[in-house]
Amino acid sequence: MLRRPPAGLRPAITQSPLELSPHGAQPERGASTSFERYALAFVRSLDVVLVVVGAPVAIALGAPALGCVIGAVAWLVQRVLAQLDRRWIRSSVEPRTQLGLNLFEAFGRIWLLAGAIVLAAVVGGRQDGLAAAVLIFCAYSVAFATRVLSGPQSSPRAKVER
Repeated sequence: MLRRPPAGLRPAITQSPLELSPHGAQPERGASTSFERYALAFVRSLDVVLVVVGAPVAIALGAPALGCVIGAVAWLVQRVLAQLDRRWIRSSVEPRTQLGLNLFEAFGRIWLLAGAIVLAAVVGGRQDGLAAAVLIFCAYSVAFATRVLSGPQSSPRAKVER
């Protein structure tokens, strides 16, 4: 049976061995952190990449052009609105106001996408509406999966408070 050495004889390890440099100081993490930040930003924008690349490919393969274009434009507009709205919501100080703005923003973007699908169906026909719906569904699925897998976004306030 192994016994622990008395508290005074135990080595005091404050950092994991992987974090120590040969001289015992913290390693330079600027380049690595910068790369990780860009990689995470790319992963979080995979839905935009899918829409920008996927819409022309779908049109080339015979999907209704009007539906694909309306769905792609609606998705890109709602992503831009999401970024602008999040900045606006973060500037709000009161938590109750932030909650209300979050709900308003989320439902507003959903209605924008639903309206785009209806618009494509009314202007171009059922096939165009279906094309817009499928494109938006695929983009939403990718956005949802990347959001779940990449974890919560860190806000600038959280970085300041640490």
